[in-house]
Amino acid sequence: MNIEEYISSGILEAYALGELSIAERTAVEKNLAQYPELREELVLIEEAQEQLLMKTALQPRASVKAELFSKLEFNKPEAKVVIMQSAVWRYAAAASIVLALITSYMAYEYHGRWKTSEENLTTVMAQNRQMAEDYNTVNRRLDKIELDMNITDNPAFTRVVMTDPKATGLMASVYWNDQTKEVYLSIQNMKKLAHENQYQLWAMVDGQPVDAGVFDVDSNGLIRMKNMAGAAKFAVTIEPRGGRPTPSLKNLQIIGNVVKG
Repeated sequence: MNIEEYISSGILEAYALGELSIAERTAVEKNLAQYPELREELVLIEEAQEQLLMKTALQPRASVKAELFSKLEFNKPEAKVVIMQSAVWRYAAAASIVLALITSYMAYEYHGRWKTSEENLTTVMAQNRQMAEDYNTVNRRLDKIELDMNITDNPAFTRVVMTDPKATGLMASVYWNDQTKEVYLSIQNMKKLAHENQYQLWAMVDGQPVDAGVFDVDSNGLIRMKNMAGAAKFAVTIEPRGGRPTPSLKNLQIIGNVVKG
């Protein structure tokens, strides 16, 4: 805790005047118990308030006494003492009310500034967190782009371009490494499907379709699919979400032959 900043916020003055909520008083008392400097400052504040009260106490003019006694016709000494004491206490009470109003305003003002500073700090911290998240997101995207380029530019990967036999313009490409068996999919132009459906990639191995995984068109960059060995063709069909063990040939979308360089 920054002791000086906490003291200058006016929170201790507000505490001494009883202007805080229960939760705020509890927090202040916890800090008072922990930091001797705050306890010492609170004692000084209370002493200053008491001294200010005494200094602002008003003394009546000398003529007030005679005028008051003549109007009220009090002649007994004990009555005079009571009257003077009552007058002094009324003046003192009036002064204390003025003091309370002034100190309450000052405590409210400083407490408001402290609250505003705290809210501003919270806003700045939230903005910094958002900036850090955005920075990490951009870094992850850059890393993904770099990894994709390492695959597409790698001569060990064969690119298989799959197109629609009906010439509707649908297109996607497979990057396949026949040594490591890795398969990556790049979507160029595929229509979005209903939620209950999904695209499924197939590899033709020894004349039989082999499941190479399902995918959606909202994926970014290369999509890692299932490893595959001995592929002669790759094709994509529309299947129920999650895929099927065998393809629905009537829902064939695109197909391409593996041509090794």
